[in-house]
Amino acid sequence: MLWNKRPVKKLGKDYDKNLSFFQQELGEGETFDLIIREIEIAGKKAALICFDGLVKDDILTKIMEYFYLIRYEKLERISLHKLLAASLPYIELSHEDSMDELLYAVLSGSILLIIDSYSEAFIIDARTYPARTPEEPEIERVVRGSRDGFTETIVFNTALIRRRVRDPKLRVELLRVGKRSKADVAVVYIKDIANPQLVDSIKNKINAVKIDGIPMAEKSVEELIVGGSIWNPFPKVRYTERPDVAAIHLLEGHVLVMVDTSPGVIIAPATFFHHLQHAEEYRQNPAVGVYIRWIRFIAVFASVLLTPIWLLLALTPELLPESLKFIGPEKTGNVPLLIQFLLGELALDLMRMAAIHTPSPMATALGVIAALLIGEVAINIGLFCPEVILYTAIVAVCSYCTPSYEMSMANRLVRLFILILVGLFQLPGLITGVCAVLILMLFTKSFGIPYLWPLIPFNFRALKSILVRSPVAIQNVRPEILKTLDDQRQDSNKSKKRK
Repeated sequence: MLWNKRPVKKLGKDYDKNLSFFQQELGEGETFDLIIREIEIAGKKAALICFDGLVKDDILTKIMEYFYLIRYEKLERISLHKLLAASLPYIELSHEDSMDELLYAVLSGSILLIIDSYSEAFIIDARTYPARTPEEPEIERVVRGSRDGFTETIVFNTALIRRRVRDPKLRVELLRVGKRSKADVAVVYIKDIANPQLVDSIKNKINAVKIDGIPMAEKSVEELIVGGSIWNPFPKVRYTERPDVAAIHLLEGHVLVMVDTSPGVIIAPATFFHHLQHAEEYRQNPAVGVYIRWIRFIAVFASVLLTPIWLLLALTPELLPESLKFIGPEKTGNVPLLIQFLLGELALDLMRMAAIHTPSPMATALGVIAALLIGEVAINIGLFCPEVILYTAIVAVCSYCTPSYEMSMANRLVRLFILILVGLFQLPGLITGVCAVLILMLFTKSFGIPYLWPLIPFNFRALKSILVRSPVAIQNVRPEILKTLDDQRQDSNKSKKRK
């Protein structure tokens, strides 16, 4: 029977029996990285159990040196168990008697110390994980600002958060997900700001997960706790790898979900407009931030509607006024325009996937192949008309202006859906497609929060703060939709004087 399916079992006082249990469960002789070092502590048999590569060797060596210095004389005044608990030279030390908890500790990278005739074992948390240093995230770069980013180690990530939010009410609650993997999942929030119902809802959903493991980390957690239709492409949570972005959302009243082994942090809840904001807007002057934000808004909406609208006008030129009759191709080529656009979208996705899998030294050659050998030749032989290539390229550039990669992929599917409807039904197809997407977004919710808020339901103050990047000095109120315990970010009277 597997250890994670067994009823709770306690550690006994029989050293040999305890050691045999751990040897069998952890696979001594079958797995090369298991370390079981038997020693003596003041004449008593003991064993240190850990996995190679997950512990700090220098700390383990110093601890063993301390054990060898323990004499019988000390045991006359105090028991060995109390002596170790009081004076073992390591900060992160605890004791446990549950076999499952002890196994989890070893598999998580801690050092386990079992001693003869004691029914409790010591857990020495001397973990060291293979980890990279905090680096700026590739898809969330800024011109001016911090260059650190989350890593695959959850302890590093919580430290990056605490460095920015030095609030004693900041809470980092550790949960476990996976019957086999026992992955660490942290729920992060500020206790006197975040809505307690939202926090409890997220924790309950995580605790209710019944799965063997989550090797895909935060994405698996999202799909397990968000719920809703799997055919809805719009992301219901926001991802970030930037600690400053995560910190500002904490101060607004959001809840973070961090999964060990992943640099991506979930921000919940999230609306459609959360996916259109970027840290660069807040690293520049407010006037510049407004300009950047509106350029981004235009690019995002163009990435969805530009090619469907052009296709509609090319198929039904009678909709154009005389001054715009130049829109549309003089020659459509040998392939219908709808098929040309679908082939163009397919080519973009192929290029994107090829760029991901292409080694960096060959990336330039890949671009030359795409631009010259494919694009130029396709036009010359009449497979594509030049306008289709032009607008497909513009749409590709606009897609990369979307801050959220998940939202850009959702917009890609929406664009394809509307393109097909326009190609089949012209103007009724465009109207039907746009209305269908709006209705889908209208009925979408993220942890009970309407996806189109503050547009629907309408909230002028919040919508104004989205459309116009307001100065920090007048950002006084947290989002009402989150129902935070403390809705004030700063003294509004002081803010008015500052204005």
